[in-house]
Amino acid sequence: MAAMDKASVGPRFARVAAAIGDPTRARMLGALMDGASRPAGEIARAAGVHPSTASGHLGRLVDEGLIAVQVQGRHRYYRVSDGDVARALEALSVVAERAGSAEKWQREPYLSLKLARTCYRHLAGELGVRLHQALVGHERLVGRADGYELTRAGSAWLEEIGLEAPPARGERFAYPCLDWSERRHHLAGRLASSLLDHFVARHWLARAPQSRALRLTPLGRRNLLPLI
Repeated sequence: MAAMDKASVGPRFARVAAAIGDPTRARMLGALMDGASRPAGEIARAAGVHPSTASGHLGRLVDEGLIAVQVQGRHRYYRVSDGDVARALEALSVVAERAGSAEKWQREPYLSLKLARTCYRHLAGELGVRLHQALVGHERLVGRADGYELTRAGSAWLEEIGLEAPPARGERFAYPCLDWSERRHHLAGRLASSLLDHFVARHWLARAPQSRALRLTPLGRRNLLPLI
C-alpha cells in the first residue's frame, strides 16, 4: 500500500514523459508538430506501424492530454492538443540535440528544416528566429508578463503587409518559443499563426508535402526577406 501511495503522488510529468518516450508515439507526435489535424491512417504510416497498432498508441496520447481528437462521420482526426504541448516537444528536441552532430544540419532533410519549418502553426527555423528578432528589435512587439503585445509600430507594420491584427482573446497572443535547430527563440501564439498563414497565402512560403519544411519561394525572397 505504501508503495502505491508513493507512486500515486509522484510527479505527473513521469506519466507524460513515458507516453512521449515510446519510439512509436514519439514519431506520431513528430508527424503532428506542424499543428495540422491528420487521420489515424496517415499518422500510422508516418510512424511506420499498422493502423490497428496505431489505435492504442493514439489512445494513450489522448488520455495523457498530448493530442486531441475530432470525430467527423466515420473518421477521427488527431492534432497536438495546444501550444503548450508543442512548446514542450520543441524544448525536448533542443535538449536532445545537445549531443547531436552539427554536420547533420548541412544535409537533407535537416537542411530544409533548418531554414524554415512549421512548429505548431507558426514559423520556426532560421526564418522564424529572424522574424522574431525583427519584430522585437524594431519595437513592433514589446514584452509583458505573459509574452508580447503589439505596439503602434507593430500595427502599422501589419497594415503595411496587408494583415489585420488577430484578436488578443483566446489563445495567447504572442510569446517566445525556443527553437529546436537554432537554440534561439522564434515567435509563437495567435499572431505567429496569422503571420505564417499570411506568408503562405501570399506565396512567400510554400508547404512541403509530408514534411514540416517550408520552402522560401522567389516571391518570398523578394518580399519576405526584406521584412526580416
